[in-house]
Amino acid sequence: MSDAQSHTTLGFRSPQVCKVVGITYRQLDYWDRSGLLGPSLQEATGSGTQRLYTFQDVVTLRVVKRLKDAGTSLHKIRAAFEQLEEQVGEDWRESDITLLSDGTTIYAATSPEEVIDLLRQGQGVFGIAVKPVHDEVQGEIYRLFPEKLESADPEQIAGAAST
Repeated sequence: MSDAQSHTTLGFRSPQVCKVVGITYRQLDYWDRSGLLGPSLQEATGSGTQRLYTFQDVVTLRVVKRLKDAGTSLHKIRAAFEQLEEQVGEDWRESDITLLSDGTTIYAATSPEEVIDLLRQGQGVFGIAVKPVHDEVQGEIYRLFPEKLESADPEQIAGAAST
């Protein structure tokens, strides 16, 4: 069992969550009451009861905090999370995804070749990872012209390609 899996059955109380995520109790309470994200294990049912959050809840809240720090509105974050679940699945928190935001929109980079605009109903965005293209071209040149480039320095090849 991985560390993340062992945490999934643990419940984290609000003060612990606030400390880990770096938010105030007021923020946490608002995010719960506004429907952005509430505790998955146990909701507060009145005075004296405590909310219990899962490890995945804490991960999600930390992502929310970082997106908020980038200037993204809660409305956009909520919409982005809905698209993430639709496009990637409920286990998106465990996936190798990079979220990018300029405060106006949120993109999910699921691989070097695929970026999804989460605020436009998951519309695909064309992306090019430049370093792999560089390496592919360099390899292709070595394959196609081995006799010319046996003694050539890789920087000479890159320089010749730009002329």
